[in-house]
Amino acid sequence: MNINVLPKLNTKQYSAIDLFCGAGGLALGFKQAGICINAGIDNDPESLVTFKNNIPEAEAINFDLSSVTDSIISKLKNVDIMLGGPPCQGFSIAGKRQANDPRNTLVQSYLKLVHELSPSAVIIENVPNILSMDNGKFASNIVHGLEQLNFNVETIKLNSADFGVPQNRRRVFFIALKNKSFDLRALEKYKIVTPITTMEAISDLPFLDDILGLEESSYLMEPKTAYQTMMRENSSILYNHHAVDHKPKTKKIIAMVPDGGNYKNLPLEYQSTRKVNIAWTRMNSKKPCFTIDAGHNHHFHYSANRVPTVRECARIQSFPDSFVFKGKRTSQYRQVGNAVPPLLAKIIATSLIKILG
Repeated sequence: MNINVLPKLNTKQYSAIDLFCGAGGLALGFKQAGICINAGIDNDPESLVTFKNNIPEAEAINFDLSSVTDSIISKLKNVDIMLGGPPCQGFSIAGKRQANDPRNTLVQSYLKLVHELSPSAVIIENVPNILSMDNGKFASNIVHGLEQLNFNVETIKLNSADFGVPQNRRRVFFIALKNKSFDLRALEKYKIVTPITTMEAISDLPFLDDILGLEESSYLMEPKTAYQTMMRENSSILYNHHAVDHKPKTKKIIAMVPDGGNYKNLPLEYQSTRKVNIAWTRMNSKKPCFTIDAGHNHHFHYSANRVPTVRECARIQSFPDSFVFKGKRTSQYRQVGNAVPPLLAKIIATSLIKILG
């Protein structure tokens, strides 16, 4: 199996900050590529605890980026690379996609910070629907705003599954460089031929079908795949692997859905018990997982009659097992679901460093 285990590069030490950092998936991938993470900024305290716990060398700053002040600018000097994924609810198909959604103004704050800090590279990540928002004007304004600041901008759509992440997660990246251009071909050599399946990602984790497990536990078996071995590196304790306690009726309905199935596989009397089209969907063990969401409890393990644990979701997002999520469990699910897969971030960072020199 072809797994992209990317080494740190022996090159100039670049520094980065991560805006709207959440738990730190984007920052972690850039750190794994050898980039120094100076700070992460978010206004979600629980996400910042997770960020600081896993990237302790970075400053974790609780700040609402809907407005940019001199005080926040003064904390972010000497930045080579600006990272960030402004909240996507204003663009996502799960939301109403309103062009005047107040969350969309966060992008303008991001651009203001780019102007003030003048980094060499800017990475903005979001959902694909940002490209169609307001008939494409919103994305065009991002590109135009960066070009006005003398950046060369490439807009690329990537599927994480193409790069060794066991998840069909499609995202858009705006990659902007000063004095240079990001060569899309730099990513091609990191593509894999055979995607990692859900089973290949999580089958070594305790099953937890009849027990809830603990927030800290032991591995019960050796890794079965190269991906599992990679995820378990530097980890001797299993964190965040604790099952949701479903009601008996819920477990009964889940049990009727086959591997890879959904509500359409249920008897008619149960098909309308949840009024969303993603209801009662099981992971497909033989394929990459569908996009991990923020914990809506409509998606289930491919075999166990329960929703995936936080750790299983984190595995599918390519967070290593040594990365521990903090806060309430609902917050942990949200932190995982909103993150950029670290493995994909690492590949982008590695390609970026080679171009920056």
